[in-house]
Amino acid sequence: MNISLTPEQEKFIDLQIKSGGYSSADEVIAQALQLLQESYRNSVEQRLEELQQKIASATEQITKGQLTDGEIVFARIQEKIRLLSEAQPET
Repeated sequence: MNISLTPEQEKFIDLQIKSGGYSSADEVIAQALQLLQESYRNSVEQRLEELQQKIASATEQITKGQLTDGEIVFARIQEKIRLLSEAQPET
C-alpha cells in the first residue's frame, strides 16, 4: 500500500525518528493507527454507554408510569412545525 503524506506529516515523522522515540516511519505510522483505533473504540464504547443510560432512564420512567401517548407527541410536533412555518417569511 502506498500512502501520500503532506510535507508537515513527513516532518513530524522524521522528528519522531530523530528524537529516538521510533526507529522507522513504519513504527510511527503503526503507533498512530493504534491510537486511532483506540480513540474509535473509546468513542463507540462511550456512545454505547450513553445509549444504555438513556434506555435505563426511559425504562425507569415507564416503570413509574411517566408516559406520554405517541399521538399526543406527534400532535405537539406538528403544532410546532406549523407555528415555525407560519413564522417564516415568505420568499
